[in-house]
Amino acid sequence: MSALILALIAGAVVGLALGALGGGGSVLAVPALIYLLGFTPAAATTASLIIVTATSLTALYAHARTGNVRWKAGALFAAAGLLPAAAAGAAASRLPQPVLTAAFAAIAALAAVRMLRPSRAAGPAGGEARPAKAAGTGAGLGALTGLLGVGGGFLAVPALVTVLAFEMQAAVGTSLLVISANSLASLATRGATTAGVNWAVIGPFTGAAILGAWDGKRLAAKVTGTLLQRTFAVVLLAVAAFMLIDALT
Repeated sequence: MSALILALIAGAVVGLALGALGGGGSVLAVPALIYLLGFTPAAATTASLIIVTATSLTALYAHARTGNVRWKAGALFAAAGLLPAAAAGAAASRLPQPVLTAAFAAIAALAAVRMLRPSRAAGPAGGEARPAKAAGTGAGLGALTGLLGVGGGFLAVPALVTVLAFEMQAAVGTSLLVISANSLASLATRGATTAGVNWAVIGPFTGAAILGAWDGKRLAAKVTGTLLQRTFAVVLLAVAAFMLIDALT
């Protein structure tokens, strides 16, 4: 199968997950780029950030049209992650490739476990957030985005629900604002590495992901969130196991 066809298929799956779940698609983008399209782990994280940024902005627009984005709270949450995202992005290129792969596998497994666990109840009544915890969570998400090229939506959504007391639809929409901001901050520190990205592959991948995000938004309205999350989590666990074995052998 040609690289173009593989890029289109992988991009569609990534976009579908982002549009439907508000996160998680980027956790598939990196292994797809490495194992299907031949990218090195460092190049895959940079390419993933490009894909995630474009796709998240598209999905953000779709959710904003339906009023599911809390702009002020989301901006404050994202602001805490901007500097960590930039710093981690600058450091990522200096890490050994097996370390990046193993770290990514661990994060993918964590994402899958969180998706399989029952949803926790919303945070403090009346939407009263805990600013220190919100800032710490935002900073952690930013560092994760910069280092591994993932948006962190699989962590942002539950954090927005439990820390800021958002209902699920608002958490999904607002998480896309956080993902977009962190991804842009990390990309700003990777200017040199983006020059070596294979745009003939990344362009179709990104285009398919953007179209998939719109389909994911429609899918979320028709299929229960629990079924979507559990299906995605099982796939993610398999990917994490494969990557961890690859990193250790």
